[in-house]
Amino acid sequence: MLPVLLAVLLSQAPTAPSRQQGVPIGQGKTLPTVRLTAPSGGWTVDRMLLVEGTVSDTTIDPVVISINGDRYLMRTFSGRFKRKFPAASGKNVVTLMATNQAGTARAQATSYAQIPPVPLKAILTSDTQGVYTDLHIYEPTQDSVSTPKAGEGPVLDLKKMGHVYWADTDSPSGGTFYLNEQGGSFDDPAYGPYLYVHRAPPKGLYLIATNYWPSGDKAHTVATLNVVLYEGTPQELRRMVRIPLATPGTTRVLAWINVLGEGKAEVYVPSQDPAPKGSSWPRNLDEAVKTLTSGGVDSEG
Repeated sequence: MLPVLLAVLLSQAPTAPSRQQGVPIGQGKTLPTVRLTAPSGGWTVDRMLLVEGTVSDTTIDPVVISINGDRYLMRTFSGRFKRKFPAASGKNVVTLMATNQAGTARAQATSYAQIPPVPLKAILTSDTQGVYTDLHIYEPTQDSVSTPKAGEGPVLDLKKMGHVYWADTDSPSGGTFYLNEQGGSFDDPAYGPYLYVHRAPPKGLYLIATNYWPSGDKAHTVATLNVVLYEGTPQELRRMVRIPLATPGTTRVLAWINVLGEGKAEVYVPSQDPAPKGSSWPRNLDEAVKTLTSGGVDSEG
């Protein structure tokens, strides 16, 4: 009798509100019709690539967009979407994917950009609506790396690096920071993307981090970073980092980039790679990571 009573009580207990698990799909049961109205193909000299279109199922939010393999999530408003992205030199293949209960529909367009190659690009997205996965870029300065004693190797000072993020988007070295705009005028909590582009990055060590702030019942998300170096050249290098985030206020180091100049750069992803060796890397990277993630360097200020 007791097991039966327990089962009845459990069936009558209120259920907790559901939490978003990954990218939501539309509620329609008919395969959607998708259309890319931009780019329209052909050649362009614009450094920014407009991606615009419509999806017939207005419950699909967001749509997934791939530009040369880099994944973006773009919000829809009444079945419409529109945003500009930094173009790559040469071929730009834009693929749109819209998913509902009936499956995934695709559309594709190609645009060729007659612009100089982009040496450094960082793209940060989130798989959850209504959260902030803030992008933080730390740039090299003349004083950020020093050699205290001969023969001991260089040492990094995080506090002397340039810091570019949502509240201070002016890059001291000339990079461009794009806020996470989702149809608004400033910085909305959503899928992203945050973008950082540097068309003439000075040599030195760059740090890419994220600071996580959820809201409501959004307890966790997966942050995805795509790094592209020397895009559109024979030296092109791509890395992708995916990290789950769950604790409010968490700061995670996603990647280090060591720009060596003359089309050469190295990437170190702490969650994937062994610690780098060589005279071009500071010897205290692990200590720097601990300082940043423990709040020793204020990621919001």
